[in-house]
Amino acid sequence: MSHPDESREEAIKRLSARADALKARQAQAVSHEAAAAKVSGYGYRLIGVLIGGVFVGLAFGAIADALLNIRPWGMIVGVLLGFGVSIWMAVRSAQQMTAEVAKEYGPPKDLPFDDEDED
Repeated sequence: MSHPDESREEAIKRLSARADALKARQAQAVSHEAAAAKVSGYGYRLIGVLIGGVFVGLAFGAIADALLNIRPWGMIVGVLLGFGVSIWMAVRSAQQMTAEVAKEYGPPKDLPFDDEDED
């Protein structure tokens, strides 16, 4: 009769080891500095996309102005198109960054309700 008790204890030990491994995986300690560097990198990337799109549109507009002799409409349309494309690219990049973060850290957790904020 001691054999079933041993297998139960072994099963409990294995289950406990698996639970500890799961806790360790879920509570991976990410240093604050590494997370801050990653977030600031995402911010700089978005700023680069926004500013770069406007400048590329400006350059294409200036080229169109010079080649087609349609001053100032080429530059105006180029800047507006560059701005629109840069917004579209920034939204797409933000979606990709959100997917990366969700894959790495899991879905976002809800914050607890705070009674003090309602006045």
